[in-house]
Amino acid sequence: MTATRIRRICRLCIVTFFICFTALNCRREKSSDMVRAEVGPDIPAVDFDLDKIRERGSLIAVVDNSTTGYFIYRGKPIGYEYELLSRLADYLKVELDVQITADIQGAFNMLNSGNADIMAYHLAVTKERSERFAFTEPHNNVSQVLVQRKPENWRQLKLHEIEETLIRNPIDLGGKTVYVRKGSSFTDRLNNLSDEIGENINVVEVKGAVDTEMLIRDVLDGKIDYTVADEDVALINESYYPSIDVETPISFPQKIAWAVRKNATDLKSVVDDWLVDMKKSPDFYVIYNRYFKSRKSQNIRVKSAYSSWSKEKISPYDDLIKEASEMLEMDWLLLTSIIFQESKFDPKSESWVGAQGLMQLTTNVVEEYEVDDVFDPEENVKAGVEHLRWLMDYWEDDISDKEERIKFVLGSYNVGQGHVRDAMKLAKKFGSDPFKWDDNVAEYLVLKSKPQYYKDPVVTYGYCRGEEPVKYVREILHRYDQYLQFYRSPEIPNDSTFVIDSK
Repeated sequence: MTATRIRRICRLCIVTFFICFTALNCRREKSSDMVRAEVGPDIPAVDFDLDKIRERGSLIAVVDNSTTGYFIYRGKPIGYEYELLSRLADYLKVELDVQITADIQGAFNMLNSGNADIMAYHLAVTKERSERFAFTEPHNNVSQVLVQRKPENWRQLKLHEIEETLIRNPIDLGGKTVYVRKGSSFTDRLNNLSDEIGENINVVEVKGAVDTEMLIRDVLDGKIDYTVADEDVALINESYYPSIDVETPISFPQKIAWAVRKNATDLKSVVDDWLVDMKKSPDFYVIYNRYFKSRKSQNIRVKSAYSSWSKEKISPYDDLIKEASEMLEMDWLLLTSIIFQESKFDPKSESWVGAQGLMQLTTNVVEEYEVDDVFDPEENVKAGVEHLRWLMDYWEDDISDKEERIKFVLGSYNVGQGHVRDAMKLAKKFGSDPFKWDDNVAEYLVLKSKPQYYKDPVVTYGYCRGEEPVKYVREILHRYDQYLQFYRSPEIPNDSTFVIDSK
């Protein structure tokens, strides 16, 4: 057992002593007003359980933007909560729709109002929260710890000299000011601790879209002296910022779980069963270790210029993409999503059918736009964008709605406009809307893999593996929607091809 671990156990024993010694005398019951203050106004839960979620075809999860929960790295959404949610959505056979807010009260409100189905924060299960919301099977148990700043010259000090400057006994929090996010369980714990030590702790609840990691950075920057975090989150942040200290526990271990509506009993039951099985699988521990144990790798991801946490870049080709997107009058984030879908930003990428480079140019496109070096990023993107521009012009007369048109453009870029035309003819023949993509043309593009459809007299181009272009369109627009939540887009002219609502 390491010396650090022994120190943590000893400090937790101190906390335990004070809790046990004072619990009989200092028990404080929450009033209904205090419960509402934590989880927001009493919004009646909508009637929307698992059957309706499956009918809609998507699971809406609300998360916060944290280095462990959900962020973008090199164009790809990642994170502990995100990876678990993705596997849950696959298990439920629905799409995952992730919405971001750092406002805990706002997230709770999203649940009951029906704007979200599951709240996948790093949530401690408390009695007060459980009165209003249902919690899933816990996926972890952690203690709360105090986050404080080491002295400026800590690297030149001996360990005992550093220790003398830090709070190690919770009693010493009396009279101190601790900042926590509003609506967090940290407020309750600090108020209870204040009762237990018999001295006031000044708890400042920071309102709005503020997450724990923002407050940890405020401690690092000297804007505040103390905040509180769950130990696993605190430890991974300590690896980013060695100048903070997170070794002082202030609570027993608490259950960490996701929240759902009280009346979503079927959803809770299925998620509980899934989590029980998931926690027995090696996959769960691989995911957990990736974000909470493999600190060096996580540190590299978070501090990378290509992380949404830094908000510097998405890819090495951002400037090239931004310039090219102006010719298309398209949001550069959408073009970025297209290029990620095509090559994951690998300029040397080659597909099994011979498409090459960042935008996976086919032989016909290379010849049409006279590309000399298909693996040169500038040449490749220029030709790909010119072809996209041609497709936009091609579909302009048929599809007047800009948001709808881009789906036809993307589908054509992937599989060719001829197959898309065939799907439009089939849609018209069988009573669907030939000018709507979702549930209409897309459906018949998928059906073009079946003989009764690709041999239909109205079809010109024959067999098509239509699931691929339909998935291609869906994934690009879904990723674009994720990019929009993390990165500020430049102003797009009113007559531009879009910013769109990708849902």
